[in-house]
Amino acid sequence: YGHSNQLRQARAMGDYLIVGVHTDEEIAKHKGPPVFTQEERYKMVQAIKWVDEIAPGAPYVTTLETLDKYNCDFCVHGDDITLTIDGKDTYEEVKAAGRYRECKRTQGVSTTDLVGRMLLMTKAHHSNIDEDLDYRKHTDNFGKGPKGRSPWTGVSQFLQTSQKIIQFASGKEPQPGDTIIYVAGAFDLFHIGHVDFLEKVHQLAEKPYIIAGLHFDQEVNRYKGKNYPIMNIHERTLSVLACRYVSEVVIGAPYAVSADLLDHFRVTLVCHGMTEVVPDKDGSDPYKEPKTRGIFQLVDSGSNLTTDLIVQRIIKNRLEFEARNQKKEAKELAVLEAMKRLEEEKH
Repeated sequence: YGHSNQLRQARAMGDYLIVGVHTDEEIAKHKGPPVFTQEERYKMVQAIKWVDEIAPGAPYVTTLETLDKYNCDFCVHGDDITLTIDGKDTYEEVKAAGRYRECKRTQGVSTTDLVGRMLLMTKAHHSNIDEDLDYRKHTDNFGKGPKGRSPWTGVSQFLQTSQKIIQFASGKEPQPGDTIIYVAGAFDLFHIGHVDFLEKVHQLAEKPYIIAGLHFDQEVNRYKGKNYPIMNIHERTLSVLACRYVSEVVIGAPYAVSADLLDHFRVTLVCHGMTEVVPDKDGSDPYKEPKTRGIFQLVDSGSNLTTDLIVQRIIKNRLEFEARNQKKEAKELAVLEAMKRLEEEKH
């Protein structure tokens, strides 16, 4: 949702937004191994509602040649500086030409933070993971930042405001002739599996109006266990609202899809993916009512990606992630020492 917020701000600066997405090779070279493949990332970025077009395989360093190739007046980046592997500003050329704009970074989230949350979770719950020697050797470092302390304490630093929800919401009411479709779940770490599912649901009607019910954190924890959800309800709300297939979100939806809920939203179809449906607290089927009405449908997204699988990918990438952080810390220390020396020379 941090990336989505950046794209939302960028789109507001112009009329047409083209998003350059790097290849796996480019990311591995400059930042470390990506969690999602380039194909997954192309599809995920394209599913964000403020994106008009994507530029696959975009170079890591943005040049005037790239801007001209796509007929862009200017490019936009967050106010956090990005450097190449040799420490150069990746936007140097376009800044000098006056074809660069900046948007505000979303407070309280970063990819590194989310990775930290996942690693903390796996540290506490790694009994079901095949422990190889590398894993055992690094268990104590799991979920720790470059300074050897936990970057994430389990408390979200992200503060939700009504303004942020309004900025992300479509604000569109269902129109006569719309098919109102209800889907519910955790939608944790909003990923390509969710996008594929919502896209398939979107294709079920000529004029779909999709309402996504998001369960509260405690509810998700009841049926998912471990330290799930990784993202809290506020973060999950923005992530889902940013998807072009979703029209509305119910924040803290009831686990059982009740008659009241169906009548209130005038729901004509209820969909669920191929994942297991855990019974409600009393052992009942949460989809009993829509099934009784004959409006329940299982939808195969064709994707096998789950939040669990993403966590597994993170573990696999962990060693390279650690090495990158150590390198980054060494670089920061070198800069600090150089500044200190300069100060001393002044005096």
